[in-house]
Amino acid sequence: MPRVKKLSNELSYFIYLLEKYAEYKNTGARQVLERLDGAGLTQYVMQMYPIYCSERLEKAFCDIDYRLARVC
Repeated sequence: MPRVKKLSNELSYFIYLLEKYAEYKNTGARQVLERLDGAGLTQYVMQMYPIYCSERLEKAFCDIDYRLARVC
């Protein structure tokens, strides 16, 4: 039987954040990820895990919106 690896807390939260942000923007998680990738912000958002997970989601959304607006 193949061994199943558990996702890291950081990756699990990133997926959760992606889905919630997509819901907030009335779009799909794939589109959000493509936009983050296109703006070169995916790694930044993943590295913000310690801060984002300790705050309200809306603060993370505001930061992502701000970063995307500056890049685009």
